[in-house]
Amino acid sequence: MEETEVIAKTNDLRVRVMTLGPHETADWHYHTQVTDHIFCLAGTILVRMRDPQNEVRLAPGERCRVEARTVHQLENLEDFKSSYLLIQGMGKYDFNAVDSGDKIQ
Repeated sequence: MEETEVIAKTNDLRVRVMTLGPHETADWHYHTQVTDHIFCLAGTILVRMRDPQNEVRLAPGERCRVEARTVHQLENLEDFKSSYLLIQGMGKYDFNAVDSGDKIQ
């Protein structure tokens, strides 16, 4: 991630503004307990999910929900920085990186 601005952080909740550089792609990952609520602020962001396979293209003002234990990644589809508001909760935060083809148990 190019930039991260922490808005709020507790034991069970995180709120951050995340910025992806041009065509930057986040690693495939999942969270054991927290659900991601992704709100696009600028640019176009593609959210990819597995099991089941799904892709959601977000423009400014649009949002997407990624449930806990869902393997996912985000990609900036623009030639410039894109940003999104990320609300994660409720539960203990973790970031579990996986290879592109791995499934979680």
